[in-house]
Amino acid sequence: MKVLHTSDWHIGRSLYGRKRYEEFEAFLDWLTHVIEEENIDALLVAGDVFDNSTPSNRAQELYYRFLARVAAPAGRHVVITAGNHDSPSLLDAPRGLLRFLNVHVVGCPSDSPMDEVIMLAGPDRGPQLIVCAIPYLRDRDIRIAEAGESIEDKERKIIEGIRAHYRAVCETAREKRDQLGRAIPIVTMGHLFASGGQTAEGDGVRELYVGTLAQVRTDIFPDCIDYLALGHLHIPQRVGGSDFVRYAGSPLPIGFGEADQEKSVVIVEFSGTMPAVATLPVPRFQELTTLEGNWETIAHGIDRLRSAGSSTWLEIVYEGDEIAGSIRERLDEAIEGTAIEILRVKSNRVVERALSRVDTETLDELDAGEVFDRCLEAYKVPEEQRPALINAYREITVSLLEADPGAE
Repeated sequence: MKVLHTSDWHIGRSLYGRKRYEEFEAFLDWLTHVIEEENIDALLVAGDVFDNSTPSNRAQELYYRFLARVAAPAGRHVVITAGNHDSPSLLDAPRGLLRFLNVHVVGCPSDSPMDEVIMLAGPDRGPQLIVCAIPYLRDRDIRIAEAGESIEDKERKIIEGIRAHYRAVCETAREKRDQLGRAIPIVTMGHLFASGGQTAEGDGVRELYVGTLAQVRTDIFPDCIDYLALGHLHIPQRVGGSDFVRYAGSPLPIGFGEADQEKSVVIVEFSGTMPAVATLPVPRFQELTTLEGNWETIAHGIDRLRSAGSSTWLEIVYEGDEIAGSIRERLDEAIEGTAIEILRVKSNRVVERALSRVDTETLDELDAGEVFDRCLEAYKVPEEQRPALINAYREITVSLLEADPGAE
């Protein structure tokens, strides 16, 4: 079978208040064309279909319209698992109906491993591929909290829970393959942070669990897996140097920090159980540009973009020596009459930030941990008390995100 692996669509995400529905629609149109041109038998979407747990009507419309288009031909399958941004119940709600279109959705992990093992038939209607469709495993799915346990105890239980869940599902898949008596490939889908994975500044990738455990080692995955299709990290990459353990990455740049990345999807073609893996670049549907420097450098960059007829979205990082009080007005004048949009203006001048932090810095520039660190500074909390407070804060934050994956 020929499989296409993708993940982390984040449909509905905006960039500094700018809606991006046109980009998502263009990507899904492109993906539909690729699936048809490449004669893809199975599409695997490894989590974070939506950007939050309450996607807008427009976001859901794009999702369901895409599924109706790609799942229509007989013999083609779609397998979708939930990520940490998704609402498992929202994805699962229409699963009974979608199954008639050969769309298999696993939003919530199950107590029965069989529920996460999906046998896909080929054009001849015979079994051709076994998919272990494992969604994002929340803390409450894989461990039982106990009073008085330490952070180290929690980390150990989380690792053991993840390992046990993957072992149970993959062992069930291996047993099904043995019953068939044929060398059918096993593909496992996961949404987690594998050790050694790369991230980019501003990509919105969250730590998934409490404590220092942001990553899991690849030795938690059973040996029977022929290809491991991962989601969560936005940079397309191999894991541990293996061609057969991959993050597809996000198809759209989630932020300006990803603007220079080449986005891609992964195409996996099986000969027996041996996968041949290739990546296919995703076109850029909306240019993102960062201009950094003093006013002269920024103005020159805008002139260059203007001459090229660019319609890019701009991030401005001002590093001039002069006070930047009127910088926004000057920027608006510089782009007047063009299709260029300025989404963010940031000043890196240390003196200016120190004198007027409120005026030069916004919450968009800080993550939740940095905001908490600022609170500790503001209230002059002693250094020796900070580690315990930070751990407690992180535990509360993770609990809130699990209750509402769309919370920031």
